[in-house]
Amino acid sequence: MESTSLPIAQYAKDHPDFITVTCLEWKPVLQDDRFKEVIISSLSFLSKANRVTVYAFVIMQNHFHLVWQIMNDHTREAVQRDFLRFTSQQILKVLRNEQSPMQDLLLVNAKDRKHQVWERNSLSISLWSDKVLWQKIDYIHQNPVKAGLCKYATDYYYSSAAFYVRGDRRWDFLAHVDG
Repeated sequence: MESTSLPIAQYAKDHPDFITVTCLEWKPVLQDDRFKEVIISSLSFLSKANRVTVYAFVIMQNHFHLVWQIMNDHTREAVQRDFLRFTSQQILKVLRNEQSPMQDLLLVNAKDRKHQVWERNSLSISLWSDKVLWQKIDYIHQNPVKAGLCKYATDYYYSSAAFYVRGDRRWDFLAHVDG
């Protein structure tokens, strides 16, 4: 197959990625909607900076899923690293300023950090076919339904489901898979 000879970074730009990011030990850090908004604003920034195109997302209380595509000369590793670093710093800043007990639950005392929001080594899968791409988008949108948070995927606020079903444009960074 010809595409296997391409460097991984180049290949990642050619195909969207499905990514799952989990809070440290599945703690409900994202139960606070302000932290969901940190993720939303960061995705919007990355989109406006032409670093990513975001096709789908859902943010749950202890994890989130994305389908995004890395743009231009950026690498998935660099964009993902910067995104996760920035969002964790913003969340920890709020927890620290409010002296929240959640901050203590995120204490790791590692060599390179005192607190940690995200589990290391987030799952990232390149989506090579339209069939798999749409399976992942459906999985993302059904996540809150399966968790019992809503009856219909479009009812869950922090998701791209309403964008696909009703054309809801509340998230300015979303792009439809079909263009």
